[in-house]
Amino acid sequence: MGVDVPRPRLLDLFAGAGGAAVGYSRAGFDVVGVDIAPQPNYPFPFHQADALDVLRRLIAGKAVCFNPLDDDLKYLTLAAFAAIHVSPPCQAHCTLTKGHLAQGHDNGWTDVLTPTRPLLVATGLPHVIENVPGAPMRADLTLCGLMFGLAVFRHRLFELERWELTARPEHPTHRGHRVAGWRHGMKHEGDMTAVYGNGGGKGDIPTWQAAMGIDWTDVRHEIAEAIPPAYTEFIGAQLLKAIT
Repeated sequence: MGVDVPRPRLLDLFAGAGGAAVGYSRAGFDVVGVDIAPQPNYPFPFHQADALDVLRRLIAGKAVCFNPLDDDLKYLTLAAFAAIHVSPPCQAHCTLTKGHLAQGHDNGWTDVLTPTRPLLVATGLPHVIENVPGAPMRADLTLCGLMFGLAVFRHRLFELERWELTARPEHPTHRGHRVAGWRHGMKHEGDMTAVYGNGGGKGDIPTWQAAMGIDWTDVRHEIAEAIPPAYTEFIGAQLLKAIT
């Protein structure tokens, strides 16, 4: 009989509904999520708290109670984790917000990514930062849905620290692909889906789920704020090899 090898545990901060978490789980990690907002559809153990406060506590050598009803998760210290993923809120860096700011409109979004980075470095653990193009971070890796056969472009940047990739997917051309929906009063047909907002003929929930590769939640705003699990499944497979 084979011996079960424990899966390394990954801390998923600013977890949202679990887009990144599902990918890491598929790659071979046990995932624990943290988000300041309740996430009833998060598919793994979840702790509602401020992600930066959790990081500060772990760095200080203090335990965090992730689940008082589960002995394995009741008191975890930094030593319990092999790696960290963070997806700080992207609204402060997205194109729409920058356009509003240029017009003199302040939406109230603050940069959470910048204060997160030194805390991650202080953990000493391999980590991944994910955010949108234009965010104040290194683009060690840029992923697009076309790389994984998905019907979304969904470009996302990834900054990798204390480990390196050994392979990168080829980025197919966008030529010949078009996003379906209404724009400037005209309806456009296309093979790609715009997974954001509510109007513009962007598609129903099943269309969004299929486009993103998400099947554990049917809540529109949760899907809209997620990243496709295929992204972190690809990253997680290489991260797992790097740390083991």
